[in-house]
Amino acid sequence: MKQNSIRPIRHKSVSYAKYGYIFSIPFVLVFLIFYLYPVFYTITIGFTDLKGIGKTDFNILPDILGNFKLIIDNPSFIKSLGNTLIIWIINFIPQIGLALLLAAWFTSRRFKTRGQGAFKVLFYMPNIITAATIAILFNVLFGYPKGPVNDLLVSFGIIESPFYYLQDVTSSRLIIAFIQFWMWYGNTMLILIGGVMGISPALFEAAEIDGATATQTFFRITLPSLRTIILYVLVTSLIGGLAMFDIPFLFNLGRPDNSTLTVSMFIYNQAFAGSYLFNRAAAASMILFVIIAILSAGLFYILRNKDEVKQYREKKALMKEAKAKARAQRKAAAEGGVA
Repeated sequence: MKQNSIRPIRHKSVSYAKYGYIFSIPFVLVFLIFYLYPVFYTITIGFTDLKGIGKTDFNILPDILGNFKLIIDNPSFIKSLGNTLIIWIINFIPQIGLALLLAAWFTSRRFKTRGQGAFKVLFYMPNIITAATIAILFNVLFGYPKGPVNDLLVSFGIIESPFYYLQDVTSSRLIIAFIQFWMWYGNTMLILIGGVMGISPALFEAAEIDGATATQTFFRITLPSLRTIILYVLVTSLIGGLAMFDIPFLFNLGRPDNSTLTVSMFIYNQAFAGSYLFNRAAAASMILFVIIAILSAGLFYILRNKDEVKQYREKKALMKEAKAKARAQRKAAAEGGVA
């Protein structure tokens, strides 16, 4: 009797990889047209004589680094770089300090703060307000001769007459630094909270059992475990701080006496004011990129985990030694075979 053989049903496999490539095409096109091309174009014109609106033809300069030398020798550029670093340092130190304090507070097992969601929204809210709105707000607050801050200080007898904050070097820098701090500490806080939540709870439980205080737990467990997150915050804040443009530009236009002129504002002035020196603006942009890269590399080096580096070097040395022994053994075996 002939037995019917049961053939298994074969399902045709469908590859969905091509759909991923198709959906990524718009991003790739936008990236190539609006990001990669402008970057290469900026690098190119930094070595040329391109100036003026509507001009498209340019020539490579005989002294290929001429634009870079002019920018480095420009006193305004040096002053703008100093202003940018000063404003960034003044706003970042309290920013990271307050963000760490709030992150420790919200993630503490002892305090168990209620309404954390509402607090986080309130602290983060300045970050979602447009820079133009904030600049106008603080311009009105510190207005002269009439403004809420001046009126309040005069009425309480703290100052005798209204003070022109926007025409004072120190007060202008401090106000801009405060605005940057106020806008970004909430964002830094949320990043640090995410980092703390990624730490193993067993470490905090062990510290609590051993009787460690909240301060000891923070400095012995939380802070060392946040090394990578703090490095990320430092580098991103450094990049954003050195590229600072909107608040100083909209608040005070670099006044008084270029004391709030930042590097990005200097680049803007080179490109879109006066003679439209696009070549020098491109050169200044590349110099700023190199400065950011060097400072970021320095932060990576300073905050590196020395124990991990030591272990990596030891592992690399052991692997090198093992490879050398293996080569020696193969060589000895080959020589023994020939003999």
